[in-house]
Amino acid sequence: MEIKKVPWQDTISIRHQVLWPDKTPEFCHVEGDDHAFHYGAFIHGKLVCVASIFITDKTARLRKFATLDEHQGKGIGSAILTHILNELNSLEIKDMWFDARDSVAGFYQKFGFDVMGEPFFKGDILYVKMGADLVDVVKSPVSSGDLHHSADNAK
Repeated sequence: MEIKKVPWQDTISIRHQVLWPDKTPEFCHVEGDDHAFHYGAFIHGKLVCVASIFITDKTARLRKFATLDEHQGKGIGSAILTHILNELNSLEIKDMWFDARDSVAGFYQKFGFDVMGEPFFKGDILYVKMGADLVDVVKSPVSSGDLHHSADNAK
């Protein structure tokens, strides 16, 4: 697996397929995409997972994190999130937050993110706001080097 930054335009297809298949691809373009950091995970040269980070001051917001269905459950999302957390730590970003679909909140809790406030709907999908102090998250056991090793086995 290779994780690297990608142009925002490369994220649209996966965002569309995974997050909003009933909308147009243009719907998956987010205001500010041209100023954000976009990450992609590649398996055998194929882009299979994307995540975008929008930074304001020393706070990062995760948006449009999506893994193709056939590659879910193989550690790819964990690997890309760990990569992002390590990079944000090196940039001295202090906090991170995002709106997570309620159905995947447990995934983020493994990394030390907490639910903040009450669940809410975007359209007909239930979400929760989540966040954490990145100093605590980067030191968590899930974001340790062991995760990289297990994610490499998902090739």
